Amino acid sequence: MSETNNAFAGLKDLQPATGATSDAPAQKREPKRDAQGRSYATGRRKNAIARVWVKPGKGEITINGKKAPAYFARPVLRMLITQPFLVADRYNQFDVYCTVNGGGLSGQAGAVRHGISRALTLFEPELRPILKAAGFLTRDPRMVERKKYGKPKARRSFQFSKR
Repeated sequence: MSETNNAFAGLKDLQPATGATSDAPAQKREPKRDAQGRSYATGRRKNAIARVWVKPGKGEITINGKKAPAYFARPVLRMLITQPFLVADRYNQFDVYCTVNGGGLSGQAGAVRHGISRALTLFEPELRPILKAAGFLTRDPRMVERKKYGKPKARRSFQFSKR
């Protein structure tokens, strides 16, 4: 038994292989911008995919070549896409250009919100903790369940008749 204790005695002196210790500060993230000063990110929700570019501006949001009020007619959907700016206290400070396809309007609005949040964290990395705490950086994994054979829908069964 004492042989085993002696064999493990040298292990406590070992350092982690990565060289990172708990005392070292977290690595600072660098902003990622292209030649025009924009940050790009992809947002996803259900079957909708949004490609989003964010740059400093007057707060104009363009979706598939249309202004946000024309594309998302419902106020709830317009509120959904502006949430990342309100939480980060950057309302009307960034212009957003995005293309979105697939899914329905609510799925597309969720995809645009996810893309805006990810693009903001690439443009200003210090906003990441705020947006992450609000839950805007997490991709919503819920998808429509597929239809199974022998059933009219995903789970629906044909009406049972005893006779």
